[in-house]
This record gives sequence, structure tokens and C-alpha cells, in this order.
Amino acid sequence: MRIARFAGPDGIVGFGVVDDVDSDGSPTSETIVTPITGHPFGPIVASGPALPYSTVRLLAPILPSKIIAVGRNYAEHAAEMGNDVPTEPMIFLKPSTSVVGPGDRIDLPPQSERVEHEAELAIVIGRLCREVPHNRVEDVVLGYTCANDVSARDLQKIDGQWGRAKGFDTFCPLGPWIDTDVDPADLAITCSVNGEIRQRGRTSQMVRGVAELVVWISNVMTLLPGDIILTGTPAGVGPIVEGDRVSVSIQSLGTLTNRVALRD
Repeated sequence: MRIARFAGPDGIVGFGVVDDVDSDGSPTSETIVTPITGHPFGPIVASGPALPYSTVRLLAPILPSKIIAVGRNYAEHAAEMGNDVPTEPMIFLKPSTSVVGPGDRIDLPPQSERVEHEAELAIVIGRLCREVPHNRVEDVVLGYTCANDVSARDLQKIDGQWGRAKGFDTFCPLGPWIDTDVDPADLAITCSVNGEIRQRGRTSQMVRGVAELVVWISNVMTLLPGDIILTGTPAGVGPIVEGDRVSVSIQSLGTLTNRVALRD
């Protein structure tokens, strides 16, 4: 099941089930969105007739209380940044205010001269949980979506910690929707800028997979419904500049595209 958050023709925001996409997760002329009652963390109940996809505007599929990101979880990316793979997961937080949705702008802040893309698989938590055992991970995960862990690389190096560099408004695009059925073990993941592929990898290359990350993180902090875990990025990160169009594509999940602009 694919669950989107959208604004309908009447401007009302809600959640809906997306049907009739093609095999790579891209919408077609037949794609529809069926509104559901309330939120996606309980029973899914239709609340109205299906809407043509062309009549709705997709928003960020969830507004998390927190975003927990995992650094250096692909060995080749760690190497390209001149770092070793850490002996334990290395996590940092991005603020909820960094989230934007499909088609929204990534705003380049005046404080930075080098902002870069980072394509990532995002885990969406589906229930309140802590100290999750390995055999219960599937019970607490709602699904998966595409993410871009946008980073001000120069500030990251200056500060020595990552709160500012990765915390600017618009620095966490998410979307296009949450897929509740996909197996995350070995999915192709790419990032393209203006149609040119910059990053290409597979989720099977992660040093620590989804289950290990959920177990480890939930033993550090309580996770709430809608919380996001970013699982790291493959090699190939690079700069984005004003006017660029950045697309993160993950096999079966679809494509998340954002344009890049200078902050107003």
C-alpha cells in the first residue's frame, strides 16, 4: 500500500491511498488517490471517492516529531569523505522544520557556499516504541519513503558537528509517499541532478540494515509514530546550485524531485 499526504482540489489536507502506479513507482494517467479517515497509524478506512492523481498536490508524506539520521552507513561514502566506518551507528538529529515535500524548494542559505545532495532510504515509524527486539522491528515500521539529507558541507567541516549544516529549513525533502509493503533489503537507489546521475547504489550496501538500526536507535530514544530514520547515503554526493532539479529515486518507491533556489 502507498500512503500519501496531499492537498485536494478543495485545498483540504489529508492522507490517502495511492493506486495504479507503474512498476517503478511512477504515477500514470490512471493513478488515483483515495482519501482515508484520520491518520495512517491505525485501520485504513476510505473517507470519500477516489481522486485523479492530476487533481491533487502531494505534500511531505509525514510530519515527524524528529528525524534521526545515520552517518557513514555506506562504506564507499565514508571513504569518499575521508572517514572510516564507525564501530557503532553514528546518529544525529535533523529538526522537523527541515522537512519539505515533493516539488518543494530546497533553499540555499547565505551562510553556506557548498550545499550537497544525499539520497537516502527513509524508515517511517508506525507506533510508539522503545527497546525494540530484532524480531519485532516489522511491527513498529509503517513503511519507507525517499529522502534527501541535504547538507551544507562547508559548515559541517567548520563546525565539527552537524546540527547547523544539516538542520536548515528545507534540508530534508521526503516523498513522494510511504510504501508499507516494500522489502528494503536490496533496493536500487540513485540521485540525479538535472537528469545526470550522481549517486548510484543499493540498500544491500548499507553497513547496518534497517532492523539493526531500529533496534539500536530505539535503545537510545523512544520513537513516536511518524518519526523518520534516515539510513545513510551511497557514494557520489556532490554540490547543488540555484536552478538545479534534484531527484532521489528508489526502486519500487518512486521518485522525489525538488528544485533548488536561493533563500528569499
